[in-house]
Amino acid sequence: MGEKTKLVVREAEERDRDAISRLTLLAYAEYEPQLAAAGRWQAYAEELRASAYEGEPIARIVAETEEGEIVGSLLLFADSATAYGAPELAIRSPIVRFLAVSPDARGQGVATTLLRESIRRAKERGAESLYLHTNDMMASAIRLYERFGFRRVEDKDISLGETLIKCYALSLPREAAASAQSLG
Repeated sequence: MGEKTKLVVREAEERDRDAISRLTLLAYAEYEPQLAAAGRWQAYAEELRASAYEGEPIARIVAETEEGEIVGSLLLFADSATAYGAPELAIRSPIVRFLAVSPDARGQGVATTLLRESIRRAKERGAESLYLHTNDMMASAIRLYERFGFRRVEDKDISLGETLIKCYALSLPREAAASAQSLG
């Protein structure tokens, strides 16, 4: 995929699920050595594969080349109850999960395009914030999120054993959210 290749962003279709599952696993494979050393890779890999088929997201979004190759995907959930089965987190705004970009397409704006689409959809729903969770192992992703304006929300962090899954939130301008809602 060249730098000037135009991306098509769309809702995933049933026929895309196998490609999304493969892409998600491939995108996260760089973390296998660290997670395998901690004895967590197999379970995480299964969660990544299953993410294309399971759960109840409000959107399964893909980015594809004009030639129809899916090079990125993410899931957008309504809240922490549907995203993690964790209503106790009390996140009642959209949550991005499983942002995946093909290693061959990295650095070409795929993640940025998918995040912009998530922001647009969150505003369209009238949300005041957009959330996500990540950990320090995913340093390049954290830099991207911070460039977008996402900020840490420590009281919404998740602890998995010794691993801290950090919460980040992006405040969505109230006027933009309100005007987007009135258009819908």
